[in-house]
Amino acid sequence: MENIVENTLHDAATAFDSFLKDKSTISAVSNAGDALVECFSAGGRVFSCGNGGSMCDAMHFAEELSGRYRLDRKALPATAISDPGHISCVGNDYGYSKIFSRYLEAHANKGDILLAISTSGNSENVVAAAKYAKENDIKVICLTGRKDSPLGQISDIEICTPAGKYADRVQELHIKVIHILIELVERSMFPENYENRTA
Repeated sequence: MENIVENTLHDAATAFDSFLKDKSTISAVSNAGDALVECFSAGGRVFSCGNGGSMCDAMHFAEELSGRYRLDRKALPATAISDPGHISCVGNDYGYSKIFSRYLEAHANKGDILLAISTSGNSENVVAAAKYAKENDIKVICLTGRKDSPLGQISDIEICTPAGKYADRVQELHIKVIHILIELVERSMFPENYENRTA
C-alpha cells in the first residue's frame, strides 16, 4: 500500500511542477484575479458552476468569498449555482443542459463574472452557461483540464491545467487555482490582511 501512496504523491507532484513551469497558465490565473477584483470593485457579482466534483469546487470558491478565507474582511458577492430546488425544477422543465444558464438569466447582470468549471471542457450545461454569459456581457473565466475544449474556446480567460488522463488530478490543480484566485482578490482589495505577512 505504501508504494501506491508514494506513487500517487509523485504523480501529483509532477502535475504541480508542470503547472508551475507553464508561464501562459500562470499569466491566465493572474489575469483572472485582476478580472475578479475589477468586477467586485465595480459592484458586480461572481457566479460559479460545475458538475460533480467541479460543483463542489464551485461551491468552495463561492463560500470562501462570501464567507471567509484567511482573515476577517468584508463579504464578497459570490454564488455557486447549486440550489437543488432550482436544479431539479429547471432540469425537469427545460432539461439538465439549462440548469446553469437559466440561473444566470434570473440573477446575473452585465459586468458580472461566471467561473465555469469542467475538467473535460465539454460539459453541455457548463458550456451553455458560458454561451449565455458571453451573449449578455458577463465575463467568463473557465477552469479546464484539456486544451482546445469547447468551453475554453468561448471563454474570455481560460485556465487549463492538463494533468493526465483522470479528472482527480485535474481537480487537485483546480482547487489550488481557486485558492490562488481568492488570495489575489484579498491581497488587492484587503491588503491590510497581508501586511507584514510572507504567506
